[in-house]
Amino acid sequence: MSKIAVVTGATKGIGRAIALKFASEGFDLILTSRTELALKELKEEIETSFQTQCHIIACDLSQKSEVNKFTTFIAKQSKTIDVLVNNTGTFVQGALMTEDDGALEHQMNTNLYSAYYTTRGLIGELKAAERAHIFNICSIASLQAYPGSGSYSITKFALLGFSKSLREELKPDGIKVTSLMPGATYTSSWEGVDLPESRFMSSEDVADTVWAAYSLSPSALIEEIVMRPLEGDI
Repeated sequence: MSKIAVVTGATKGIGRAIALKFASEGFDLILTSRTELALKELKEEIETSFQTQCHIIACDLSQKSEVNKFTTFIAKQSKTIDVLVNNTGTFVQGALMTEDDGALEHQMNTNLYSAYYTTRGLIGELKAAERAHIFNICSIASLQAYPGSGSYSITKFALLGFSKSLREELKPDGIKVTSLMPGATYTSSWEGVDLPESRFMSSEDVADTVWAAYSLSPSALIEEIVMRPLEGDI
């Protein structure tokens, strides 16, 4: 029976690259994002290109009720989950004292609570797997604040804290937890920036790194990964 990887925020950028990477390695997939059409197109691409199954459901994981819909959907598809990639996230530029009211709440719901409630909802399926691995896609903004990052940095610091706590809590269950802090990666978030693509990392770089961390022996774990473009932050 094929192993199963669950990827949130799966239709763009890093999430899409990770989904394609695990599909290429023979995993069946359960994917979500907010856009049903994009999910259907990705499902067709995956099932056409690889000998694997891809289950999809459109959900807005910034809403707890939608997370519950997602985890209930998964419970009907699978008894075990081998890999969970908490990738759902959003970035709203602004300074803490002048950003729009609600910016912190919106980004906290999307960047932190989506991962928190998804993991809680799937913990039974993760514990049932032989060697489960959770990847939380944080950010270099989890390590230091950047000008204009406002509430985004707060939420990414919080996501790293969640990931660290989860790592300690799941040690007795043998479930691996890895926090990934990528820097500037060439995705739609950087559209319109007057910089060459070569100045960024690629989403495939990040996906390959996730796969490399997953591929270690059962007795080894990379707890935290920091990735930056060769020339440094942008």
